[in-house]
Amino acid sequence: MDTQELTESQQTLSAEAQELHAAAEGVQPAIEALLFVASEALDSKRIAKLTGEDERAVALALQTLEERYSSGGIVLRQVAGGYRLATSSAVREIVEAYLLPPKTTLSTPALEMLAIVAHMQPVTKGEVEAIRGVNSDSVTSTLLDRGLIAEAGRKDVVGRPMTYKTTSLFLESFGLRSLDDLPQLELEPGQPLELNLILPPTAPESPSEPVPQEPT
Repeated sequence: MDTQELTESQQTLSAEAQELHAAAEGVQPAIEALLFVASEALDSKRIAKLTGEDERAVALALQTLEERYSSGGIVLRQVAGGYRLATSSAVREIVEAYLLPPKTTLSTPALEMLAIVAHMQPVTKGEVEAIRGVNSDSVTSTLLDRGLIAEAGRKDVVGRPMTYKTTSLFLESFGLRSLDDLPQLELEPGQPLELNLILPPTAPESPSEPVPQEPT
C-alpha cells in the first residue's frame, strides 16, 4: 500500500469513526428514555432494534451514558444480561428506607432455599429439603409469590416432581449479570454440602423432628 492509499484509508476510517460517534450521540436520548421507563434490563440488541440504530452506535452510547452516570445517585448497571438504570450504592440505605418496609425482607429459610435453587437449578423441592433437612412448602410459596423463582418443568423420574429455577428478577435484585457471578460451592469429599448463601443469615435455624413447617 503506497502513501496515497494509506492516507485515503485513514481518512475513510476517520470519517466512519465520526459518523459512529455522531450516531451514538444522536441515539443517547432515546436510550436514556428507554432505560428510564423499562421494567426490565434491556440488552444492546433489543435497544438497537427499538431505536433502529446500529449496534456499534448503541454500544458506544451505552458506554458514554455509563460514564456520565458513574458519579451521581443514579448509575447505569449491567444486570441480567442487559442494562438498567439503578440507584448508586452510595445512597442505598436512604432508598431502601423509602422502598423496603420490613415485610419485604426475606427470612433466613427463604434465603437458604433461594441460594440452593440458584446453585443447583433446575431442582425439586424434595432435593432442596434433603439438603436443608426441613420442610420447604412455605418458603417455596414465598419465593414464587415474589417472583424470585419460577417453575421449570417436571423432572422425568417417578412421581414427576416439579423443578424450580431462579428468574431474571432474582438476578436484578442481587445485582448479578448472570448466574456465573454466583459464589462457588464449597464441596469436601465425605462432608455435607455447604452453600455460600447469597446474603448472610440473621440467625441460625435449629430443625427438629418430625420435619416442621417454617415461617416465611
